[in-house]
Amino acid sequence: MALKKIRTVLLAGATVASLTAIGVTAGTGAASGSAMVNWAKVTHLTASGPTSMTALVKAAKAEGKLNVVALPNNWANYGNIIKDFSQKYGITVNSENPEGSSAEEIQAITSDKGRASDPDVIDVGTSYAVTAQSEHLLAPYKVQTWNEIPSGLKQADGYWFDDYGGYVAIGCDTKTVTTCPTSFKDMLNETGAEGYKIGLNNSPLTSNSALAAVEAAAIANGGSLSNVAPGVSFFATLNKNGAFVNTIADSATALAGTTNIILWWDYLQANGGIDVPGWTVTIPTDALLGEYYSQGINADAPDPAAARLWEEYLYSVTGQNLWLAGGARPAELAYMQAHGTANAGLVAKLPPIPAGEVPQFPTTAEITAAASTVESTWAADVGASS
Repeated sequence: MALKKIRTVLLAGATVASLTAIGVTAGTGAASGSAMVNWAKVTHLTASGPTSMTALVKAAKAEGKLNVVALPNNWANYGNIIKDFSQKYGITVNSENPEGSSAEEIQAITSDKGRASDPDVIDVGTSYAVTAQSEHLLAPYKVQTWNEIPSGLKQADGYWFDDYGGYVAIGCDTKTVTTCPTSFKDMLNETGAEGYKIGLNNSPLTSNSALAAVEAAAIANGGSLSNVAPGVSFFATLNKNGAFVNTIADSATALAGTTNIILWWDYLQANGGIDVPGWTVTIPTDALLGEYYSQGINADAPDPAAARLWEEYLYSVTGQNLWLAGGARPAELAYMQAHGTANAGLVAKLPPIPAGEVPQFPTTAEITAAASTVESTWAADVGASS
């Protein structure tokens, strides 16, 4: 499984304000197949005219390509999403560095600026979207379904907007583990050797998803999103018990028997993410921690119309359901369920949320503080990853 997002967050910020209206800027430059519209300046579509959906499709087809970066085929169903978009509109999608990280996506925008290969769009951890906005790398844009995205999942002016997310989950090999844990506290009940062999998808020193597992462990052990020290202590105890395998855990380690339990996002373990027969994915009963990733459009996108059409596609019923098919929870899921447009069969396949649990979503400030705590204590208390 590709480790797409592998940088610890180092930026606090991200204030989401109420929805504000922004306009459409027309230019005289011949951009994206239209002599009347500079699509790089278009901030939302109109019902008709030169900045309508029909005009956008025409302009995007004239550009003929879209550059994306760090989108593995098996990450939230992106392989099928890219294929369907390309077939629907006849646009070639150039997918670069699929194993890349959020930090590498931002770097690509700056290092490839002015080139035809510059990424048109990004899909990054929200803190990286905030960074990109602060560095004036993103263009504001509001998709037609903007009001269907919860207010807490988007930047008010449209510089970034969350796309899909999930929850920290416990993956378990039912063929080798007699009783799979359903909570963090359960994991303290067995030692290593023939018992639990628990791994993280990466080191929390360098991986935001692994850091999220530490945050979830803190919640389950008397800590909180603003106090992750109990999470570090939890893994230190597992390590002392011989139940923690300090390595990068994935399908290979699970197949080899090196790890039989993996803590990672639910949607990245499901649907073949951990391709092991008998692998189950359970959201822990004592910590319901979730995070979303975010979309953004490169302010200097070489294909500005295709970039905006891509976002319109992703936030359409089709795009949202394709993320859902990848086991991820799309940003517009609540609206779609309320209006009968979410695929009920796909929703039923999602790992169930434990009854009575209230989801917690860390702010960028809390992630930054957690990263600082882990950076200063993990190696001494738990040990360096192998």
